[in-house]
Amino acid sequence: MKFFETDLDDAYIIELDKLEDNRGFFVRTWDKKKIDERGLNSDLVQMSFSFSKHKGTLRGMHFQEEPFEEVKIVRCLKGKIFDVIIDLRKESRTYKKWIDFELSSNNLKMLYVPKGFAHGFQTLEDDTEVFYQMSNWFSPEHAQGIRWDDKQFDIKWPIENPIISKKDLSYEKKAF
Repeated sequence: MKFFETDLDDAYIIELDKLEDNRGFFVRTWDKKKIDERGLNSDLVQMSFSFSKHKGTLRGMHFQEEPFEEVKIVRCLKGKIFDVIIDLRKESRTYKKWIDFELSSNNLKMLYVPKGFAHGFQTLEDDTEVFYQMSNWFSPEHAQGIRWDDKQFDIKWPIENPIISKKDLSYEKKAF
């Protein structure tokens, strides 16, 4: 596993080391020791999986409020996603900034999303599968979201007219 800092404080891209031969390949997707060595949160308590049938599906921008803030490690198992995170930590140097990444089954990259960030993605292929590991349990009363088209962030989504859930459409634009 190789860790690369991003333009947002405390967020990392993790590239997996691929051992390949004529049979295929092997990658280690989790190594608590390597996460701990970097001072990152390795206390993961929940794992989730999402499947999106159609290209252009948009999920997000999601986060949980205190005391249920969570670290997420996100990986695309099948297909390709345009993954976005927003730093919502008021004390952060990168507060209210966002950044995007392409995660795919081919590039074997994972995204380490710190506590205090909103996260979302748009699928770039049909039949896309995404796997998440989280450091806190899901708490419906602490689950929040930011509208995907909120002008204070002005995220440049790659596919117009996305497929979005009623819940994600219900998020009101609010000042951060």
